[in-house]
Amino acid sequence: MTDPLSILIVDDEPRSRNGVKRTLNTQMSEPVSIHLSANPDEAIRLIRSTHVDIVITDIRMPGMSGLELIDSLQDHSGELLFIVISAYSEFDYAQRALELGVIQYLLKPVQRQKLIEAVNKATKRLSHHKETTVTHEIDETLPEFHENQASYSEPVLSALYFIDEHLSEKIGMKDIAGHVHLNPNYLSVHFKEQVGLTFSDYLTRKRLQYAKYLLLTTRNTVAEIAEQSGYQTAKYFVKIFKNHVNMTPTEYRKASKSQ
Repeated sequence: MTDPLSILIVDDEPRSRNGVKRTLNTQMSEPVSIHLSANPDEAIRLIRSTHVDIVITDIRMPGMSGLELIDSLQDHSGELLFIVISAYSEFDYAQRALELGVIQYLLKPVQRQKLIEAVNKATKRLSHHKETTVTHEIDETLPEFHENQASYSEPVLSALYFIDEHLSEKIGMKDIAGHVHLNPNYLSVHFKEQVGLTFSDYLTRKRLQYAKYLLLTTRNTVAEIAEQSGYQTAKYFVKIFKNHVNMTPTEYRKASKSQ
């Protein structure tokens, strides 16, 4: 179980603020924690003191515009994502919003479906950013092929993506070789040459990296994490984890929290 998504709605119009909040509370499939702010100054104070994932802000507000608010929070780049709501469709507004990295530019009156789609889009990006950051810190020596695709041949790159997409399943070199239409032995040789690890070693380290990520970022049980990481039993998962990390998954989670 993960912490609920934290969303801040910034709008000087109470009716608009509450309308967005009501839509999110009733339409989101996952639980959300919603904060409300009537002006950018109040929003900045709240962001400095409270964890916020996504900011949904109107553009035209007294004192400071929504775009100026976003600009003032650029030091939070990567930690915060922004969705802009505006009654105006002017090109200059939309262009500036894109320059500031805004996820979506929505026009009033906001359609419920478009709002939910924008929040879901932001949520996926947050998840990817968080997982990439945490997993890199967990095992910095494990190749990060997403950011260095030119270093791999097309079959090996496809194999790496296949592993990512089927990490929780029982997979072997034969499955991957069949996916990329190559002889398993031939693919195995090229995989080791380009990745620097055998398929078996890479798969184990990738699964343990993901397991560590889940131990650090969720409240899932060890048994649930074992299954999500591709291990058939919790007992075997604990054994492999301890062999590689020199502590059990539970000990790893406790040690990380105490740091």
